[in-house]
Amino acid sequence: MKIDKFVLAIIIVVITAYIYPHLGAGESVKVLNTLSSIGISLIFFFYGLKLSPEQIKLGLKNWKLHALIQATTFIVFPLIVLAVHPFISSDNKSLWLAFMFLAALPSTVSSSVVMVSIAKGNIPAAIFNASISGLIGVVLTPLWIGFFMTSTNTDYSLIDVYQKLFLEILAPVILG
Repeated sequence: MKIDKFVLAIIIVVITAYIYPHLGAGESVKVLNTLSSIGISLIFFFYGLKLSPEQIKLGLKNWKLHALIQATTFIVFPLIVLAVHPFISSDNKSLWLAFMFLAALPSTVSSSVVMVSIAKGNIPAAIFNASISGLIGVVLTPLWIGFFMTSTNTDYSLIDVYQKLFLEILAPVILG
């Protein structure tokens, strides 16, 4: 049995984070955020180098695939968790809400593309769907959760979210 290097690296990172939880505290958070942004951008730059424009065009034309992925992400997963709601006791509502939140979240771009790449799947479609999922999720995730939360106190800018998505993912792919 062959162990994938990426999966092994994830296991090592999880163990390291468990042993040294203080690495993400204080000023190191800014450094880690910067390093992760650079790392994500480099991953997508290299994917951009690897993909031909024809592959990207072909991947984007498959609208049935894109509709299925987005419907599964933002409709099927939340409905599955919602189906369990009547069976949850009032003591476990917070736990259920946490699962609902996870079900309503968009897929992460990096994990989607890496897993599709490992499976030797359609990388342009994975990049497109994960990017679109992030854009759609900024709107749909709060809507789903808003049905079940009574009050929220958030202050964030959609422009900042879209700008970060463009700068870390789309621009590196285009440059590549």
